[in-house]
Amino acid sequence: MIPVSTTYKAMPRYPVRPQNAAHASEGGVTAVDRALTILAAFRDTDHGLTLSELSERVQLVPSTVLRLLASLLHFNLVTKRNDGRYALGHGAAQLYRVYASSFNLQDLVLPALEQLVARSQESASLHVRQGDHRLVLFRVNSPQSLSDQSQAGDLLPLERGSGGHVLLAFAGATGRQYDEIRQAGFKASPISDRSPDLAGISAPVFDAQGGLRGALVLTMPAQRYAPTHIQIVCEEARKLTERLGGNVS
Repeated sequence: MIPVSTTYKAMPRYPVRPQNAAHASEGGVTAVDRALTILAAFRDTDHGLTLSELSERVQLVPSTVLRLLASLLHFNLVTKRNDGRYALGHGAAQLYRVYASSFNLQDLVLPALEQLVARSQESASLHVRQGDHRLVLFRVNSPQSLSDQSQAGDLLPLERGSGGHVLLAFAGATGRQYDEIRQAGFKASPISDRSPDLAGISAPVFDAQGGLRGALVLTMPAQRYAPTHIQIVCEEARKLTERLGGNVS
């Protein structure tokens, strides 16, 4: 028997899985449990995680995490950025889109969007944060032939566009522009910083727990921007918040 030096601390080949993966139902597949644990390790405040950070969070050795990431990358559930960090991929957004379409939230949001379109004749959507992006969760198009081309399921920049600014502001982002949005209760952009051909007006939507549920967004060609639409967007956002059980006072 070969003696082991007392100064050497051997790392187990198969480290203990974190608690949320340790109680999988009997008959489950360990590799699947571990892969799902990696997905669950990402938090909405993350701006990408390194391999070592992921390894620490899921309590698995980097080589094991790397093999699991290869499968998640293959199905676009995770993406690897140019800086070497990992983040949730557009496959995760697509799964969320399917989930959202089958959830009762749709029954509340779509009538609100339809009402907003009827009152403004412009395109309306609900955006939610998805990592470093915002996801167009639901959308109702303008009846007018000239309108922006966003669709439900699209991922848009989080730091550009009125919807992104509202999501950041009411999630606690710091800075003068976000303070002004919180004070006003909306963001109106006659010329969008996402596209100079577009304009947008957005207001936050909250749930019964007071959490930010999303941004109600009205978009139109820049030449059709009308300040009178601000009140309409804010009214419909308050109504939707009320339907979700949120506080509208």
